[in-house]
Amino acid sequence: MTGASTNRIELSIIIPIRNEIELLPRFISHLQRQWSRPHQFILIDGGSTDGSWEWMQSHFKNESHQTELGRANQMNFGVQMAKKELLYFVHVDSQLPKYFDLHIAQAIATGARSGCFQLRFDNANGLLQLAAAGSRWNHPLCRGGDQSLFVFKNDFYQCGGYDPQYTVCEDINLIKKLYSLGGFKVLPQKIQTSSRRFYQNGVLRLLFHFGVIHLTHWLGAGPKFLKNYYLKYIR
Repeated sequence: MTGASTNRIELSIIIPIRNEIELLPRFISHLQRQWSRPHQFILIDGGSTDGSWEWMQSHFKNESHQTELGRANQMNFGVQMAKKELLYFVHVDSQLPKYFDLHIAQAIATGARSGCFQLRFDNANGLLQLAAAGSRWNHPLCRGGDQSLFVFKNDFYQCGGYDPQYTVCEDINLIKKLYSLGGFKVLPQKIQTSSRRFYQNGVLRLLFHFGVIHLTHWLGAGPKFLKNYYLKYIR
């Protein structure tokens, strides 16, 4: 991946933050080790109360912004701050594949308009390994925000951005629209996310409820139903 098409890639990396002081320093260091060269990164705080905002102001003041609570609001605001045409949304509890930017560039060079990485969990048991294996399939029902997302700014706006009515499924709601544009690609490299929540809630139980949320969203459930279901069954 050393051709001219990959060398010219420029990303605006948008990272929503809310009470992530334990993860923030390590993630920023990790991000800078994993890219092939520096890119713009934007930290969008949504009302942290644990010192996250103060840490960002102390270490990355120029890259840090605050907006109203809600991940959709945070990411939409991040796009307003983005200087580049290719956006990359990633969560702070993720571990990125080495040279993730070159993998994205290669996908763009071969015709992708948007896309994500495959998923894997840390400390995964058999059920989580099976669930993560499904992320290789290129279908909206197999997508989620933990896989990260790259998309051109024009396509982002054409799809209306993240809908702030959705406090649950804001990511897959946008991804479903991106699929309708065509050119969505699932990259073979894997991004790692934490399995802690699954063990806290019960792996099978949480997989079931996330499955219900994905399916009902696909079938047309609105943001109010999805939020109420999430609050009732997921901690």
